[in-house]
Amino acid sequence: MSLINIRNLGVTRSAPLFSNLNLLIGPGDRIGIVAANGRGKTTLLRCIAGTEDATTGDIARSRGLTIGYVEQSVPKRLLDTPFYDAVRMALPDEQAETESWRVDIVLDDLGVEEAVRSRSLRQLSGGWQRLAMLARVWVTEPDVLLLDEPTNHLDLARIGKLEAWLGTLPRDAPVVIASHDRAFLDAVTNRTLFLRAEQSACYALPYTRARAALNGADASDERRYEREMKAARQLRQQAAKLNNIGINSGSDLLVVKTKQLKSRAEKIEESARPAHLERSAGAIRLANQGTHAKVLVTLDDASVETPDGGLLFKTGKRFICQGDRIVLLGQNGTGKTRLVSMLKAAIGNMENGPSGIRATPSLVLGYGDQALADLDDRDTPMDVLVRRFALGDQRVRTLLAGAGINVDMQAKALGLLSGGQKARLGMLVLRLANPNFYLLDEPTNHLDIDGQEALEAELLNHQASCLLVSHDRSFIRNVGNRFWQIDKRKLIEVDDPDAFLASFGEG
Repeated sequence: MSLINIRNLGVTRSAPLFSNLNLLIGPGDRIGIVAANGRGKTTLLRCIAGTEDATTGDIARSRGLTIGYVEQSVPKRLLDTPFYDAVRMALPDEQAETESWRVDIVLDDLGVEEAVRSRSLRQLSGGWQRLAMLARVWVTEPDVLLLDEPTNHLDLARIGKLEAWLGTLPRDAPVVIASHDRAFLDAVTNRTLFLRAEQSACYALPYTRARAALNGADASDERRYEREMKAARQLRQQAAKLNNIGINSGSDLLVVKTKQLKSRAEKIEESARPAHLERSAGAIRLANQGTHAKVLVTLDDASVETPDGGLLFKTGKRFICQGDRIVLLGQNGTGKTRLVSMLKAAIGNMENGPSGIRATPSLVLGYGDQALADLDDRDTPMDVLVRRFALGDQRVRTLLAGAGINVDMQAKALGLLSGGQKARLGMLVLRLANPNFYLLDEPTNHLDIDGQEALEAELLNHQASCLLVSHDRSFIRNVGNRFWQIDKRKLIEVDDPDAFLASFGEG
């Protein structure tokens, strides 16, 4: 029995986001929606929720069905509202007065700490804000839950709690999730919809297995298309030969045969459907100018401290060497960001940097933080590149277009760009700096899966040396070749990240 029946649905903006989409959503479905940035995931969720109209097709919902849609951002009107009150306000007035216990149950289930509940949403991190939006929807007890990028800004602990919470929902409650988090999709979904402009594909499999099936289908389509086009070319070649013979011999039969061969070739060409070619959301490329130094950074029992001088941990004697891709692991609040800041300061000021950290003089830093704090929202993409690099306007425009920022957006304020566009601009800035050491704090934030895989490939192909902090489990496993863990006020080296990741509930 289907609760939601999507029939021939299509949405077109300047170009089709998706078309002819058919999808049944029934009890127990856990559906992951996968697509590149700006390719219609949020639009589809809004269509299902009934807050946006499709261009073509229709959506039939079971009578009385209630749908809870958790959007990505907090409404401005709620920013100054305490967490608890923001959730309680989602209830009807009568329930808010007499059944506020519902709020307590939901917040307990989501692991929201008492100290957080009284603070305004503006004061809280993006992760807590995301959980507040989820709690606001779930407290109303919807029949179907729609989640838009639910793991954005969540640390590993909260992602683990979210996965566990989803596992406790009633088994027949459908959940539809738009996400770029591959490990999360594998953990919580049983169906995967690859949203495409022309022919979307849906598999009754979680993401990784569905992706393998999709790749196989795409490869089969490509081979079929090549065979059909080869057959059409051969028919045309035969027609051309017969035509010449027919003209020279005056044979009407050969002329008729020529027309038949051409007609068959045309029919094959008309019916042949090319394999899907994903439109790029913008290229991600990195650089590595290299260095002759084997040891890039030396940590000599450096003390990592809180702003008021409290000891978080000591590094011991550690070396970052050429070719190392070190992943820094640790619970929130243990000092990962503080160590990254100290490394940045030491490389930027080698004479008077933090005590206990020494960088080789040939080091050229490429630094990127999760908030893209070095990109001012008042600047334009053109301003960013022209001011930092000796490049002509035409070269800048070409580079920006290659990064997925079209001509219309190049002279507009960065604040108008999507998170994915800003992330790709940040990667372009990193590349143009031509570093030989990367310091990356949550580099996959806002990147779609294609972007994440492109970044992974660039780091591996360039044999880039880097230290990175990430909550993306797939990225950690695919990129890291060394793992440092902050444990009991010490920095220790571990063989792999699996035990650490398993502590957050992942098998």
